[in-house]
Amino acid sequence: MSDLCERSCAPCRGGLPALRGAELEALLGQLGGDWRLVAEHHLARDYTFADFRQALTFANAVGELAEQQGHHPELLVGWGKVGITIWTHKVDGLTESDFVLAAKIDQLPR
Repeated sequence: MSDLCERSCAPCRGGLPALRGAELEALLGQLGGDWRLVAEHHLARDYTFADFRQALTFANAVGELAEQQGHHPELLVGWGKVGITIWTHKVDGLTESDFVLAAKIDQLPR
């Protein structure tokens, strides 16, 4: 298992370039296989659940984690599903913290 989930998201102050190419692929390889790298700009993953209540419970747990980490993904909640999109707005792309948050989300109970 990757050590990404053991790290904390680092505050981004901007001014740094977004990760590209091999750096992104290496970090993606440390996540579970269900995360997708989209246009070298953001991470995306869909989670499925038996009903709306379970999806909402999971989305709320992601929200609590996001608050703790100071790093906030986009969430799309529907009946039996939660879609998550992550990127760092200040660099308009991906940083290591995006992968850290994704790894932590994967550790949440479902």
